[in-house]
Amino acid sequence: MSVRARSTLSLAGAATAAALVLTGCGGGEKKADTPGKADSAAPAKLAPLPKVAAADVKPLVGRWVGTRQDYFFFKPDGKGVWMKDKNTLWSGQAIPESKGKFRFSWQGGDPKSASYWGAEVSADGKKMTFAGTNQIYTKAKA
Repeated sequence: MSVRARSTLSLAGAATAAALVLTGCGGGEKKADTPGKADSAAPAKLAPLPKVAAADVKPLVGRWVGTRQDYFFFKPDGKGVWMKDKNTLWSGQAIPESKGKFRFSWQGGDPKSASYWGAEVSADGKKMTFAGTNQIYTKAKA
């Protein structure tokens, strides 16, 4: 019974951590709009997703493997997923920002501003740094 309780707790802890990373939760800097009301953020205004040219996302295309048995996979059209243990942590569109730097779509739209959702590919194309966790991913061989 105690083994099951520990595995459930570790799964709950992992799910909570993933949810915090996915929501970009970074602390308590938000202020309530009205005194006495719960602290809540206004819904983000997202721009429509732009058309992405295959040449613009070419450095990102492929599988990027992390040290925590998680990985990103991007297709030539910029669509991608972040996976861990057969669970999808994020899926969406990579949007080019500048050479080697990309932001990721959120809830079907383009955040158009700096966020935790993005990545930067190294100049040699072998490493990718995910801004959400500052974790470095290595390009897997095709």
